[in-house]
Parts: sequence; C-alpha cells; structure tokens
Amino acid sequence: MDTSQQHLAPAGASDGASRLPSYSMLDLVAVREGGTVRQALDLAVRTAQHIETLGYTRYWLAEHHNMPGIASSATAVLIGHIAGATQRIRVGSGGVMLPNHAPLTVAEAFGTLAELYPGRIDLGLGRAPGTDPMTMRALRRDRVEREEDFPQDVAELQRLLAPAQPGQRLTATPGAGTNVPIWLLGSSLFSARLAAELGLPYAFASHFAPRYLSQALELYRSLFRPSAVLSRPYVAIGVPVVAAPSDDEADYLASSTFQRVLGIVTGKRGLLPRPVENYMDNLHPQERAAIADFLGVAVIGGPQTLREGLAQLARLTQADEFIVVSDVYEAELRLRSLELTAAAMRALPMIEVEAA
Repeated sequence: MDTSQQHLAPAGASDGASRLPSYSMLDLVAVREGGTVRQALDLAVRTAQHIETLGYTRYWLAEHHNMPGIASSATAVLIGHIAGATQRIRVGSGGVMLPNHAPLTVAEAFGTLAELYPGRIDLGLGRAPGTDPMTMRALRRDRVEREEDFPQDVAELQRLLAPAQPGQRLTATPGAGTNVPIWLLGSSLFSARLAAELGLPYAFASHFAPRYLSQALELYRSLFRPSAVLSRPYVAIGVPVVAAPSDDEADYLASSTFQRVLGIVTGKRGLLPRPVENYMDNLHPQERAAIADFLGVAVIGGPQTLREGLAQLARLTQADEFIVVSDVYEAELRLRSLELTAAAMRALPMIEVEAA
C-alpha cells in the first residue's frame, strides 16, 4: 500500500527556500529504422536498468496505438516487464489514456502491478485517445466514452484504488486499498484545472506541446486544493533532451528527433530515423518553425549547454521534476545521453523557490 507522498520527494537537495528538481524519464519505446519491435522492447529494459543507476526517480511509458514507430501500446504489460527487471526505480504510465479503458479494468491492472511491486508503481492518466479516430473506435468497440467523462472516470478510479467501504458493491481485486499514486497528465488548461481541483500531482506534456506551459502551471498552482494525497502543488514537465560531449554532436544526434517531429506535424509518422548531417539547414523555414514550436523547451548540447539550458528551465518553471524524453537513434549513444543528462541535473545550482 502506497499512501505517502514519498514518491514525489525531489531527488535533489532542498533547504525549504531553494531546491533542485528531480529527474525522471518518459520512454516512447521507439522502433528504429532497420530495427524490430523486439529490439525496441529489449532496449526499454536496458534503458530502465541504466537510468536506475543514475539517480532517475521514475521511468514512465506512454500509451499509443496504431503507430508503427512506438512499441508501448500495451502499457500495463510493459510496466510489469520493466518493474520485474529493475530493483528500485518507480515505473508507471505517462500515461494511460483513460477514455480508452473502463476504470475498473485500469484499477485491476495497476492494482495487480502494485501488489507485485509495492511502492514502485505510478498511474499517470490522460484524456486524449492517443491515436486516430479509426483506431479509437477499434479500441472501444461499442463502449460510448467521451473526453468530457474524464473527471468522472478519474473519480471512479480513485474510489476503486482506495480501501473498499462497507456496502461498496463494485470493488477491484486486485486494486482496492493499493492507493496507486495517480497523476493527471495534459497539455491544456483543462487538465491543469482538474489536477488542481482534485489535489493531484500534475505532469505537463511540454515535450511535444509547450505552448501553454506557463499558463497551465500558473493555473494549477493558483487553484490547487490540498487533498488526502498531496498537501502542496507538485509539477513535472516533459523535457526533450539530447546530450553529447559537444554541441555539434548533440545537434547531429538530435536530427533523428527533428525528423520524427516533422513526420508528426505533417501526418507522416514512421520509425525513428537515423541522424542526418545538417538536417535543419535543408528544410523550408516553415518546417523549421514547426519543429522549433514543437520542441520549445528542448535542451540539446554538450555538458555546458546542457547545464545552462536545464538551469534556465528550472528557474522559469519552478518545476519539481523534469521528465526527460530522449530520442537518440543509436542505443549506446542514447544511454550516454541519459548519463550526461543525469550529470547535468546533479550539477545544477540550487533554484530559489518563489513564495506561493
């Protein structure tokens, strides 16, 4: 049973007036050009095991469907696989797209995970389908579910994961009493407001939709209501990071991310591509602008650039936690990027916390 707020404690030091943000990872389990789904799944295990040794707080997986370049569609299954291959790091969803699932099904799946790996499972929830309309219909079949039902579904899920009450007719077994920590995820003001009203930790999807980051965080903090699970606002933000020994090499490695992003904005999703020299130089200005907008909070560079970029982001957002996304094509260079990112996070100066 996980009823404390220990899963939110920053990994960095804190003296009350200043702190360091903790750092975690969101893995899309990218299938690479020339690679296979099995190789992507094997790399996910290696990645989680590696970052566990580097001080990362949690390793999250995202639910996506009908996308050949992403292998994390069966999110709960993969969470169990990763948790079984690691020892301490928290493992969870970033997130489960709740409109695709009955709350009871989610409660039973994550309740099972919580019983198998106590104190290590997170349940991040999103309200988007995580796919196209055709696939959404295939997932839901005849079940009518709207994004507008999301607040009620979250409340039902909270009840199912709480201790069963006398006379409660519907219980989740496993699930009841596990109190799996629930996070709300989103890229809009709606999710910020709901997380604040429910007193839940909030993760903003700035790794792909940074436009409303400042507004969403301000709204969440201003409207936050303390709850039984959280006494103060807690914010995590998605941060695309590509790190290398030099700025030039990092820019080269990041071209895989740039290609992936351009594929998303143009509706041409595919496998994670190999890096390309001087990729951005050959694009139309509108294409470069679209990539820059998508990756507005990305930090790409060598150690000094990395430290400066992460420190600036920490000052501007006052985030409690950075959730790193790292789309580097070569497995070993990706692991190295995550090492350099951890080193940069540990070297950040203490961030003064603004009074509420």
